[in-house]
Order: sequence, then C-alpha cells, then structure tokens
Amino acid sequence: MPPLKIAIIDDETPARNRLKDLLQDCMSSIPTEVIGEAANGMEALSLLQARTCHIALLDIRMPEMDGLELAQHLRKMQTPPTIIFTTAYDVYAIKAFEVHAIDYLLKPVRQQRLQEALVRSSTAMPLQQEVLQKLLHPRSRTHLSIRERGKIHLVPVNEIIYLRSELKYVTARTHTREYLLEESLVRLEEELGDHFQRIHRNCLVAKNHIAGFEKITDSDEAGWVVLLKDLTEKLPVSRRQQAVVHEHGRHS
Repeated sequence: MPPLKIAIIDDETPARNRLKDLLQDCMSSIPTEVIGEAANGMEALSLLQARTCHIALLDIRMPEMDGLELAQHLRKMQTPPTIIFTTAYDVYAIKAFEVHAIDYLLKPVRQQRLQEALVRSSTAMPLQQEVLQKLLHPRSRTHLSIRERGKIHLVPVNEIIYLRSELKYVTARTHTREYLLEESLVRLEEELGDHFQRIHRNCLVAKNHIAGFEKITDSDEAGWVVLLKDLTEKLPVSRRQQAVVHEHGRHS
C-alpha cells in the first residue's frame, strides 16, 4: 500500500522528533512518509497547502495560532487532511474529544496508541465546524480565513475594521482591501463580541477602530453614523443600536 503522508505540527522539537521515531517504528505494519514539520499553525497552513498530506499530527497548544484554530482553517481546504490532535493532558480538550469521538494522542505518545490512531484515520469523519467552535470556546480565533483562487488566506482579526453582511456573505474590511467570508454575522458576533460592536443588524465595527460618531440632520430621517480611524467611509447606526453612541461617549 502507498505510504500515508503525514505532517507533524508541534512547537517543541523533542516532541516532533519523538513522533518521527515512533512513525519509523510503525513502518513494518503501516507505511508512512513525513512530508514536513511545522512549529505553529501559521507555518502548518503554508506547509499543508503546498504538499499532499493525509494526516496531520497536530499539537493543541502552540504560539501564534494553536491547533484548534488551525483545524478550523484547514476545513476550507479542497482536500483537508485527517487530524489527530496531540496534547499534554488538556482536561477540557480531552473531555470534548471523547464526547465528539475525535481522535487524540496523550503526550508522551506511545507507539501502540499512535498505530491505533493511524489505522482509524482511514475511516475518520471530517471535523465539523460546529464541533470545532465548541472546542475553541471560550477562546476566539486570532485570524479569519478566506478561500480565494483555491488558496486559504488568513486575515488577522485585529486588522479588521468592520464586518458587514451582504446576501449570503460577510464582508471583512481592512485598511487595504475587502474580503468575502462565508460565515454568519451572528456567529461572528458570538465569537468576537468582545472586540466588535454591533451598530446595525448587518454590521459589526471593531471597537478600537471607532473614531467617534456624527449626527446626520440633513436627510429625511435624522440619525447617527460611525466615524472610522484612517477611513473616510461612514457607517450608519440603526435606530435600535443608537444606545451605542451614548455608551461610547461614556467610555471614550
């Protein structure tokens, strides 16, 4: 049988080396090929988009982007790898994995346990977004991912000025351009509500990008608009959300 192509993603070099040694020990029963290594989620995403990969051995706790967030972004790949999480006894994660039948390896990883996980990987169901969102809770993503021309692009959440729903898409606006997300504005508010303020049923604005508010009186219906830092664009505040004007005034 052709070898399973495996990526090892862990921020600790000794942990990656141990997995490589264990995979070598499994070769007699399960042929494998390590196609690359990564020390964090950002490196891993680049690797997995450049190389064919069947299985990602994915550490949970990593700098820059952890394994749970990376798993959400990997779902948008045309052919995402099967994910086997590795963890040093993360009580919350392990309980969730067992509830949702997600495979994981407890560190230090044992050969027999790794071999069993590799065998099961051929029948593993793809991870569902709803499950990953529950696993990520209460942490929010540091990046949103957009699929363009067959590639996944990451947009840092702290660079997003506003999120606005339009038909079945959500537009994410940064200083440089707009991105189209296939996500629900309601779901984004639930996850990112600490950083964004709802000003309209179809719009969330990043709190740290609000420059102020301006009252509009020269139209048929008076109201307020949000002034944005470094953008001339003004966003309308709905009548229902006008309390945010007074709230911002008290905290600014």
